[in-house]
Amino acid sequence: MAIKALITGITGMVGSHLADFLLENTEWDVYGVCRWRSPLDNVSHLLGRANRKERLYFEYADLNDQVSLMKVVNKLKPDYVFHLAAQSYPLTSFTAPIDTLNTNILGTCRLLEAFHAAMEADTSYKPVIHVCASSEVFGKIPAEKKPDTGIHEECPFHPASPYAISKVGTDLLGRYYAEAYGMTVMTTRMFTHTGPRRGDVFHESTFAKQIAMIEAGLIKPEVKVGNLDSLRTYADVRDAVRAYYMLVTINPAAGEYYNIGGSYTCKVGDTLKSLISYSTKKDEIKIVTDPERLRPIDADLQVPDCHKFKKHTGWKPEISFETTMHDLLDYWRERISAGGGTNFLTR
Repeated sequence: MAIKALITGITGMVGSHLADFLLENTEWDVYGVCRWRSPLDNVSHLLGRANRKERLYFEYADLNDQVSLMKVVNKLKPDYVFHLAAQSYPLTSFTAPIDTLNTNILGTCRLLEAFHAAMEADTSYKPVIHVCASSEVFGKIPAEKKPDTGIHEECPFHPASPYAISKVGTDLLGRYYAEAYGMTVMTTRMFTHTGPRRGDVFHESTFAKQIAMIEAGLIKPEVKVGNLDSLRTYADVRDAVRAYYMLVTINPAAGEYYNIGGSYTCKVGDTLKSLISYSTKKDEIKIVTDPERLRPIDADLQVPDCHKFKKHTGWKPEISFETTMHDLLDYWRERISAGGGTNFLTR
């Protein structure tokens, strides 16, 4: 019988890339959880395969509906679980804090409780579960308190948004279910990861989108920005999903928690300069600060220490920052070209 992997949030950037990775590099059957209204853009290239039922299947469920989660878990009893679904936009969480907390904290609890119940009903069932938290849990760490090697796993949490608070809850729930019930649950705090299919509410992706729209003549040559002084360490999403696969397959340790991130660090403003330098309109583009893009409080020093995860799995990032940014910009160029520019907001 084929090994089964369950991906919550398969229609997101990370979920779709993880599905790509598993289909290409394993013989597992891949089951993706999505809501009936989930946009399918990120998995459009996989829909033919799903329709033919070639190792890829979609299951409808919602983190805010306990019954739907229990039905999926009991129906499939997957061997590996990648819990990626979330309200994942920090800026949005300031205007929708209750939805963010409910989806991310209670939604994770509902999912883990569904697996806990399934394991109690069948004591031979022992899934390996990855719960995805976020580097945002560390929040706003003053420069003088940041360890020389970067933010390590034992740095205190100081969340700087409702989203970050929700991910603190997600992180702690994963560890709680491992410690309280002996479930093989592991938690990750992935630092900034990006690439093709990145949502346009994230800084580097909205930069790339605006540049592509400028190149297409859809907007005037101005890129609207928020805080450009935040420090970020970037990883490619394709390196990130490889890390998640290694997490669950290389000596998975119940209750463990890991920082994962790339090796290229720079200010957000430098990321923007890089993207502009790749543009055919680079000599025309101006940078304009948009107050609506500024967070009330910003996690502005996101530099990780990933020694623990690298030592445990042997993982290391392989895709360069330049390749990631070129691919991100090309992704938006292709999307805008295909859409004719009529169905895009600058966002």
